[in-house]
Amino acid sequence: MIVLGLIAGAVARLVVPGRDPMGIPGTVLLGIVGSFIGGLLGYVLFGHDLSEGALQPSGIIGSIIGAIVALLVWRAVHSRGRTSVRH
Repeated sequence: MIVLGLIAGAVARLVVPGRDPMGIPGTVLLGIVGSFIGGLLGYVLFGHDLSEGALQPSGIIGSIIGAIVALLVWRAVHSRGRTSVRH
């Protein structure tokens, strides 16, 4: 799961433009969270579950999509804390 998390998190960070100040552990965590989000979305939309196999191409793609969603949500929440003051 850690390797899949690293792959999904890295692909998500490559696909979504912009700078993210997170290291390898943050990327792995992003990918693992993305795997859960992708698995939940796959189950809700298509009715597939773990009994049909945990490591499938659709699961890897779902993990990457979930990691992209998680990264965008993290950026939206994280950017609200920062306010830029222009003079």
